[in-house]
Amino acid sequence: MRYSAILLSCCLWFCSCKAQQEATQDNLLNINGIDCGIHGSSAPDKKEYELNVLKNRNILPGPTDMMPELSLDQMAKSASARDFPQDKAVVITAYVYSVKVGGVESCNCKTKDHQYRDTHIELVPDAEHSGPEFRVIAEVTPRFRLMMAAKGMDWTTDALKQTLIGHKVRITGWLFYDDEHERQSFANNPGGDRNWRASCWEIHPITQIEILND
Repeated sequence: MRYSAILLSCCLWFCSCKAQQEATQDNLLNINGIDCGIHGSSAPDKKEYELNVLKNRNILPGPTDMMPELSLDQMAKSASARDFPQDKAVVITAYVYSVKVGGVESCNCKTKDHQYRDTHIELVPDAEHSGPEFRVIAEVTPRFRLMMAAKGMDWTTDALKQTLIGHKVRITGWLFYDDEHERQSFANNPGGDRNWRASCWEIHPITQIEILND
């Protein structure tokens, strides 16, 4: 069965809105009446407080922001935050293994409301290589979910789950190293009995999703 390519982002929107986004990067996200800044809230330490800024980026990457020739396999095998720059974005082609609601995190001001929590998309090379040692995490954030909703695109967890699982996709987004998961990734902790992901490297936040023809 063939599926038409569905562009779920607003690449044409980039040129007209990038300057405005840069100017409004410090805008608050209103979560059920509570203003949540890009630092989030209740972060246990300064490092997490600052990393929340990277998680909550709402800037679409431009041509000079893109890192060429980075593969899913390279991300999956990396165990160091120094391997790739976190101020660069990537385009990765992969297969979607699963889509689920992210946890309760300080970047989203500890909300339990699913619509204001991240969506975790687990990317693998193909259907035959889908074990946790292959899974690279990509995340839709509530800020980008709202941005896409304003353009008529549904990036809710439920919609992405119905649309993406089992399909080959092209994902664009910012590089992010989440060292919180070093004891749970195969690259950092080989043989760990609680490993559920390949590496701490993520695409976070996702800025564009395209479903490719099967």
